[in-house]
Amino acid sequence: MDNDVTEPSPSPADSQAQRLGETPIQETKNNNTMGMLCHLLALTLLLGIPFGNILGPLTVWLLKRHDDPFADFCGKESLNFQISMTIYMLISAVLVFILIGIITMLGLMLANIVLTITAAIKASEGTHYKYPITIRFIK
Repeated sequence: MDNDVTEPSPSPADSQAQRLGETPIQETKNNNTMGMLCHLLALTLLLGIPFGNILGPLTVWLLKRHDDPFADFCGKESLNFQISMTIYMLISAVLVFILIGIITMLGLMLANIVLTITAAIKASEGTHYKYPITIRFIK
């Protein structure tokens, strides 16, 4: 019996991508998934995990930042946005005592959910999305 191990031949799309100097489809899909995960894990705060909005993206970013430039970008963006939103929510919590904080808190919660989902969709498409109203802590 022969113990020859044959490597699977690359798909025609991968071969064409390599000839053109592009990234193979599977690698690009994985990059997009990691970028999308950086954004979506920020929603773990909605599950009741304290600081899940920061810990989720931080975990993916720390694991993938050296391997994947797209995940590095998405992780930094998500972290900067979520840290900014946490600061804005703390300010709103103080403003609750003069009643304006209730309105700003609701607006911030809605903006956080909508912008996070928008960023995840953009990341799944491979697009670099920059959040508005973000303080850039991590450059």
